[in-house]
Amino acid sequence: MNKKTIALAGNPNVGKSTLFNALTGMKQHTGNWSGKTVANAAGRMKFRDAIFEFIDLPGIYSLSSLSPDEKAASDFIKSGRADIVLIVADATCLERNLLLVKDILALTEKAVLCVNLIDEAEKKGINVNIKDLSAILGIPVVSTAARSRKGLSSLLSVLYRFNPKEASPGPSGKELPSVSSICSRCVTQSEREPHRLDRRADRIITSRALGFPIMTLLLIFIFWLTMSGANYPSSLLSRAFAGLGDLLEELLASAQAPRQLTSLLIDGVYTTLTWVVSVMLPPMAIFFPLFTLLEDLGYLPRVAFNLDSAFRSCGAHGKQALTMCMGFGCNACGITGCRIIESPRERLIAILTNSFVPCNGRLAPPGGKHYYGKERRSHGYSKPLYDSKGRGIRPEAVP
Repeated sequence: MNKKTIALAGNPNVGKSTLFNALTGMKQHTGNWSGKTVANAAGRMKFRDAIFEFIDLPGIYSLSSLSPDEKAASDFIKSGRADIVLIVADATCLERNLLLVKDILALTEKAVLCVNLIDEAEKKGINVNIKDLSAILGIPVVSTAARSRKGLSSLLSVLYRFNPKEASPGPSGKELPSVSSICSRCVTQSEREPHRLDRRADRIITSRALGFPIMTLLLIFIFWLTMSGANYPSSLLSRAFAGLGDLLEELLASAQAPRQLTSLLIDGVYTTLTWVVSVMLPPMAIFFPLFTLLEDLGYLPRVAFNLDSAFRSCGAHGKQALTMCMGFGCNACGITGCRIIESPRERLIAILTNSFVPCNGRLAPPGGKHYYGKERRSHGYSKPLYDSKGRGIRPEAVP
């Protein structure tokens, strides 16, 4: 069976991971800020009698990039391990993306250009002449809208027919016309003014007067909603676990289990585990969907933009705002995300300071302490659940 290794290359935030997921059926995390993909991801699919192995590379702007994730993508392309380099470009800003296309064509002729986000370009009145672009570059060009799966069948057919061994060398990157000349011949803008609601929103949420207050109020609202909204499910879970704990204790008593074993299992293991679940799970269930919503709406890059000057005054990078926001969900994810910061010094600062961001596990105990205090007082429990020697006491034993 014919097997082809296909590397997905392109600028950051052009929909490579979305296209990768649509082609392979995988669930690679997508985002709308530069550097979201920081490691190669591989996935396979069968098309007719061929096996396609897709490699989702981190976004790069040129083959001479210096950051670790960009260098990994650049080295993979230069190694020649890919049978086809599938270059993904953004139809809404094709001129910027063609710089990388020229770099790759100067290195290999085994390339196919995928002009993605064609639906967004149509909304903005941008028309890309695919046939003229293919003739100028000397490689197959396909237009797609990965999110709606538009054009994927045509792309797969082109990849299936493309024979790397028979790829005729077209004009190299140096022989191609300038990027502006290519765009002037292949890209046209309609005369009607496109809908620019996102631009107006950008001017508001990134303005000097309103950007920081909006960001502060929004983050305060999210944390307030996370902590306040978690009280009710925490109450339900704790009561359910308390009832189940009583049943388990009665079961152990009926089995004449030693008191030390009962204390170990109920007061030690069971109470600890159920406390973690009832106190930490509800805030996580509220915070993560809210964080994902802000990410999908594109607000997190605006947060980094608003805080860039403040972070730079501290010797840090504006992108650290993204990793710190990720740290509120999970510090491990925030530290991993620090790879998007190019400078080794600023990356190390971001890694070392990310642990000071309280993740959900550390945000929950204050709210849990507040809730458990009210819950115990409502049942007449006003003393600690430990005696003077540090031994655990069941709440029923507290006078």
